[in-house]
Amino acid sequence: MSTPAPARALSAARTTATAARVLRQLRHDPRTVALMILIPCLMLFLLRYVFDGSARTFDSIGASLLGIFPLITMFLVTSIATLRERTSGTLERLLAMPLGKGDLIAGYALAFGALAIVQSALATGLAVWFLGLDVTGSPWLLLLVALLDALLGTALGLFVSAFAASEFQAVQFMPAVIFPQLLLCGLFTSREAMHPVLETLSDVLPMSYAVDGMNEVLKHTDMTTAFVRDTLIVAACALLVLTLGAATLKRRTA
Repeated sequence: MSTPAPARALSAARTTATAARVLRQLRHDPRTVALMILIPCLMLFLLRYVFDGSARTFDSIGASLLGIFPLITMFLVTSIATLRERTSGTLERLLAMPLGKGDLIAGYALAFGALAIVQSALATGLAVWFLGLDVTGSPWLLLLVALLDALLGTALGLFVSAFAASEFQAVQFMPAVIFPQLLLCGLFTSREAMHPVLETLSDVLPMSYAVDGMNEVLKHTDMTTAFVRDTLIVAACALLVLTLGAATLKRRTA
């Protein structure tokens, strides 16, 4: 069995080389790329016409879902793609080279983050300029939160892939990791109206701050202190989860 190379400091060259390799692989997998980029747009399109008779309802929840949909799709695709590389032995071969776990995780995050930019830009543009999502603040702030949410989904996907032995198990992590956040993020009712225990739990879940950030843009013309706090928390959670993902990364599935 190959012996892993000694741990090295994070390298920009190794990270970008890893990201380029992942993007080359994704180029030959158009269905995965379509899932990541087009599904959030399709969901927003359907949501708009589900509430065709109540544009105000779409305005009230559309901004929140603009952040939630990218998070979910990036989580699902990233966890499966990373697990597929591990089960095929690719990660084991890569980690036998002068490539640290940090380089590998950062490279994956960079590659999927590039797709997240495209995904978030298309979804935000569709919602605001085509579907008529009425927001008080700048659409660029919506795009920022949507991008951070997609990056958070990428980080969570990379993290949970270390604990799955098959692609089916990776999908099973969705009810455990994503669904509780979806229920407690304030999408269906304000977090203040929840049972105090659930409200406290929602305060430590990153999706809650993603929704809060979107709502700040929905209601305020300027960048508020609450918006800055919410976006920083989402970004910090993504960075923390990426760090944990590097620490728990396995060379191969047992």
